[in-house]
Amino acid sequence: MSETLTTNSSCSTSKQQVKNPGIQYHMHFSEEGDAKRLKKACKGAGTDEVTIIKILASRSTEQRQKIKEKYRALYGKDLEKMLKGDLSGNLEKTVLALLDRPCEFDAKLLKEAMKGVGTHDDILIEILCTRANSQIAAMKEAYKQMFPSDLAIDVQSDTSGTLRKLLLSLIEADRDEGFEINESLAEQDAKELHEAGENRWGTDELAFNTVLTKRNCMQLRATFKAYEILHGTAIEEVIKKETSGDVEKAYLTIVQCTKDCQAYFAEVLHEAMKGAGTNEDTLIRIVVSRSEVDLPSIKERYQDMYKKSLAEAVKSETSGDFQRVLLALIK
Repeated sequence: MSETLTTNSSCSTSKQQVKNPGIQYHMHFSEEGDAKRLKKACKGAGTDEVTIIKILASRSTEQRQKIKEKYRALYGKDLEKMLKGDLSGNLEKTVLALLDRPCEFDAKLLKEAMKGVGTHDDILIEILCTRANSQIAAMKEAYKQMFPSDLAIDVQSDTSGTLRKLLLSLIEADRDEGFEINESLAEQDAKELHEAGENRWGTDELAFNTVLTKRNCMQLRATFKAYEILHGTAIEEVIKKETSGDVEKAYLTIVQCTKDCQAYFAEVLHEAMKGAGTNEDTLIRIVVSRSEVDLPSIKERYQDMYKKSLAEAVKSETSGDFQRVLLALIK
């Protein structure tokens, strides 16, 4: 199962905005050396968490897959099982997430979000509204191979109404991902959105779904600008007025990622650490999933928005080996 990493989200602002993708290919890499060091770190009494973190947090996804293959060849067992037996808590969750391919990690998150009674719609929204076509296609394939089940069928059975239609449309992974802008189409879409929302009793979500899930990011920006010029209202205000709950959250996620994807993830991280208590699962999800996409740019936006570095925020909200692995990925 292969997956090409991309610096774009489904609605990132532009390729130029992502200055570098975070974790790079480790130059002095030896999968055999790393596999042996990881084995030694878990051998005997006590576990050398520092070595485990140092190795896995500084290797690329491709390199970690090679380490897993070499470990299996050398010792006849899976690296994940060995680490799972020696680690626990949030460190275990983070390390196991690092050993997944991005598509596998996303697939597991989606499955977990739909497991049992109730559905974590916020996780479905975050993942499906922020991934590129290639990433969605890869996670669908991973989902089918790992469980086995069909992502679209599971989403259909666990969601309802407008949110279900929106998510299923995103799962089709057929958004235009070009960079061309059709000004007349932008004006036409702006008028249709107005007719579907502010200019009628009730809201025709189909028009919003079609525009927000099919147009490329540059085209969407042009549409939002045209809407404000023609009707005098920012698209965010229209969405807040015309929708509510998870549908509102999903629409706003797409709009925010269209305008500034890194600011969106900076805000999600900030919310996870704001107030009493910390949402550690969110920290793991965002830091790991963006570590080879745009984490350096997210760090910059976090600093700009909250006048505090992401590393400082994480340091103040976490401790121990969990703090150590997050900081290793962030720095």
